[in-house]
Amino acid sequence: MKTGFIGLGAMGLPMATNLQRQGLLHGVWNRSAEKAAAFAGEHGCLHAKTPAALAAECDAIVLCVSADADVMALCRQLAGSLRARALVIDCSTVAAATAREAAALLKEHAAGFLDCPVSGGTEGAIDGTLAIMVGGEESAFQRAAPVLDAMGGKIVHMGPSGAGQASKATNQIMVAGINQAVTEAMAFAKSQGLPLEDLIDLLGAGAAGCWFLSHRGPNMVKDKYPLGFKVELHQKDLAICREMAASSGTRLPLVEMTMHHYQRLLDDGYRDEDISSLFRIKERMFAQSPEKMTANE
Repeated sequence: MKTGFIGLGAMGLPMATNLQRQGLLHGVWNRSAEKAAAFAGEHGCLHAKTPAALAAECDAIVLCVSADADVMALCRQLAGSLRARALVIDCSTVAAATAREAAALLKEHAAGFLDCPVSGGTEGAIDGTLAIMVGGEESAFQRAAPVLDAMGGKIVHMGPSGAGQASKATNQIMVAGINQAVTEAMAFAKSQGLPLEDLIDLLGAGAAGCWFLSHRGPNMVKDKYPLGFKVELHQKDLAICREMAASSGTRLPLVEMTMHHYQRLLDDGYRDEDISSLFRIKERMFAQSPEKMTANE
């Protein structure tokens, strides 16, 4: 299956590289043409001048972009040039309603659409072990299997169009809660004078053990937050979750709290750091506690 890739960001670039390693990647397009040209030169694939030109050459197009408007704009550009029965595999994180809109648009042009958001951070993208949650027609899912297998480790068809994005929204709410719990607990542990490296190893073997603690906890100890999942992007995703819940008249308190905390990080200039930089705010709670304020007076 000749596959094109659009969106060579922190996640997209290693995902496209894994497609190339499996002999599936035919060409790339990126909003920053220099990045696409460099990638194409390094990997020996086509650097398409436009999304439509890439669509004309491929059996499948993978999207990995940031926003709902970007997905819809690209689908409109691709629609007239896609081959019959071609697939658009959207690995972006957008609203479920956007996925359904894109699927309806491409169906009018005899092309298939799958919403395939991913989870696993840049590590999973590099290793090709992403969790991929898929929405769309079963026949399209079956045809997309070689492409999805090249990028992911756990791939599940969750239902019709929009089901992949609804699954990802669920994931993002859980990630917000895990981030809140781990960073707050680690800040508490630091305030108690505990040896944090030993604590991470110890708790990782018990009921509190989780991927976020073992992979992001050591960064908190060093006060370094290399990019895994940008604060700015999780903020955007949680806004999608909030809107989806609001459509059924529901509020999500955990989401609201996390968005409030992320906004503080954004205001302080930490938009490009990993979301585990929430530890910065949790540390401040203890630094500003009444007891410490009294002791410092």
